[in-house]
Amino acid sequence: MKYIYQYLFLILCMLPCSSCADYLDKEPDNQLTLEMVFNDKLRVEEWLAGIYTGLPDPNCDQDRDIDAMGDDLNPSVQWEGFGVNIISYEKGNWTPSSHWIMDYWNRLPKKIRAAYLFIENVKPLPEQLLTEEEVEYMKAECRFLIAFFHDQLLKFYGAIPLYTGTVDPSSSGSDFFVMQEPFDRVVDWIDNEYKEVARILPPSYIDTKKYGRITSIASLAARAKLLQFAASPLVNGNPDFRGYQNARGENIFNPVVDPKKWVKAKEAYEELLKEADKAGHELYYERLSDGTIDPFLSYQNVMMRAYDQGNKEILFGRVGSGYWSWDFAATPRGYGGSGALGVTQGLVDDFFMSNGLRPILGYNPDGSPKINPASGYTERGFSTEDEERPTRWKEVQGNENQEQNKVTLAGTYNMYCNREARFYVSVLFNDCWFRKANRATDFYHNGKDGGPSHDAPQNGYLVRKKSHPDADPRNNAYPKRLAIIYRLADFYLGYAECLNEIDYVANRKEVLKYVNLVRERAGIPGYGLEEGDVAIPSDQKSMREAILLERRVELNCESAYRFHDIRRWKKKELLSGDFYGMNFAGTLKSDDANNPKAFYKRMPYITRRFVSYWLPVPQTEIDINPNLRQLPGWW
Repeated sequence: MKYIYQYLFLILCMLPCSSCADYLDKEPDNQLTLEMVFNDKLRVEEWLAGIYTGLPDPNCDQDRDIDAMGDDLNPSVQWEGFGVNIISYEKGNWTPSSHWIMDYWNRLPKKIRAAYLFIENVKPLPEQLLTEEEVEYMKAECRFLIAFFHDQLLKFYGAIPLYTGTVDPSSSGSDFFVMQEPFDRVVDWIDNEYKEVARILPPSYIDTKKYGRITSIASLAARAKLLQFAASPLVNGNPDFRGYQNARGENIFNPVVDPKKWVKAKEAYEELLKEADKAGHELYYERLSDGTIDPFLSYQNVMMRAYDQGNKEILFGRVGSGYWSWDFAATPRGYGGSGALGVTQGLVDDFFMSNGLRPILGYNPDGSPKINPASGYTERGFSTEDEERPTRWKEVQGNENQEQNKVTLAGTYNMYCNREARFYVSVLFNDCWFRKANRATDFYHNGKDGGPSHDAPQNGYLVRKKSHPDADPRNNAYPKRLAIIYRLADFYLGYAECLNEIDYVANRKEVLKYVNLVRERAGIPGYGLEEGDVAIPSDQKSMREAILLERRVELNCESAYRFHDIRRWKKKELLSGDFYGMNFAGTLKSDDANNPKAFYKRMPYITRRFVSYWLPVPQTEIDINPNLRQLPGWW
């Protein structure tokens, strides 16, 4: 029976949309196979687990591509020669006929159909201890997954069909030609499903074996983010999409701005935060012996610790993560990793200084930075002494378990000195100490960790965030951990955004409360009027930019947050033009702008071209289905 089930599930996951009638053909042997599956508790659980695999895994080498679509993560540009077409996307060399391994358009509807089949066929099996309550929970989980997969499709494609059940095999062939529905209609349907599921599922499970299963908190969180996206300028009265219609002649996007959408999103955030607080969720902290926050370990371990290890910040996590793939790509070549997963100079520039001020206020036409003189930031010279701060972070030479430790060593390029804790936890820069190798990183040309190689960091940086500090690719040792889909800091900042968009003046105090909670955990001064505080943004626009910047720093390289934020706010200019890093061809520890061998100077490494805010509907689907309409920008 197991062989029959595995074959059945394989067919379910691999058939194209137009072939679902074959799978759903009601022949007796197929019915018998479904009957066999749903009369066996183990196979029921396996089927459900198979649907869960449709959830994103921001650690694996497929889903992490989405972060590279934004302006945070930087995979090696030479990967393009090996068929990694995310680089082609960055360059604008992408068409509706391009192949993308994620292919949400075809992949997620298969998971949706699998979930509907589960709902239709699952039943209690008392003799196997599959209770009626458990079955109701399973059905609610499938309803969430159906809604969430629609949510994913909606955010990436904008114009999607609405799948509300399995297809009747006796239907005519034309019924298989799905049609895209108006954006707001799909949002309303998903919103209702999230609300209904939250009424059924518990906020948490006592049984630790159920960790990673959908909860009411996860459903409320997904709902809040959905409504925030729907309120944003990309889809809320965007004049650029005026006249884009489906096959029925209906406008896909409402051309009229609706301010009430921000109010609805704000109310969804309030419900989520209220229920999350009742369920014991809170920001994750690690503290020193005097009770003060250790921002380094707090920020590092929020991505490493599980819920049962005290990390109550996690609202929605995925077990079975491809964490080893992230660790391998983020580890320098000289220590056994591929050393090909970096971050952009733009992200480096946006981390705050330790005094909470922005170091870079923008860029000149030639790409040079506009330095904020009040911040104390400089791009000239190297430090003359070690920098120490109160922390138990062990990643620098000589750091043990004491509570006053080094952050940078003497001789560090001044660009990287006196930065906030999140910078050091997120970025591996050249000449910084790498504890696992017991030496400094060497990204110089022909260095231990540098090029020439398609797997060397193409702009002088590797990502450190989410890479386990004890990962050892040389011995294939990767400490196990989950992937975080939603965590509380995201929702503090999301709530602040909604409040600001509704009324900056009336809500300023509450906005600052939630933004400052995130900054406090990061170890930097908050916005306020006291001595040492950072000046409060003066109006709604500047507050919006402050919130988006805080999101960029706090949530960098996580779950496509940045990619969605850029798109929500129509900031296409951030995905175009020259992207900079350090001089990849440099062999000298020098910041001499006139010396071609100097490593420490800004150099462009890729020129990106923006095409569309949406992913294209695959051309193969357009060719098959006359009811589909291609997204704007891909015509």
